[in-house]
Amino acid sequence: MKQTSTAQKVSFIIAIISYLAAIGCLAATYIYSGSLGSDHPVVASFGAAVVFFIGVGIVLHVIGRVNLPDLSMKFSSQPQDKPRK
Repeated sequence: MKQTSTAQKVSFIIAIISYLAAIGCLAATYIYSGSLGSDHPVVASFGAAVVFFIGVGIVLHVIGRVNLPDLSMKFSSQPQDKPRK
């Protein structure tokens, strides 16, 4: 099984929260479109929020589940390049 870093786990959890927010905004869009009408700015903003939260969720889901190499920088006290004579 692949090892994921703490940042990847947090990214995946935020992706799930973002998907849930998109579902909530979709429900609000449906509810407010019935009472305010589909051309009201509140309904349009909830519709835009659905697209935003789905996009954020997809990006963070991919970041949270991809197999990333160890990208940490290793420093040593020895110089890597030797001067030429």
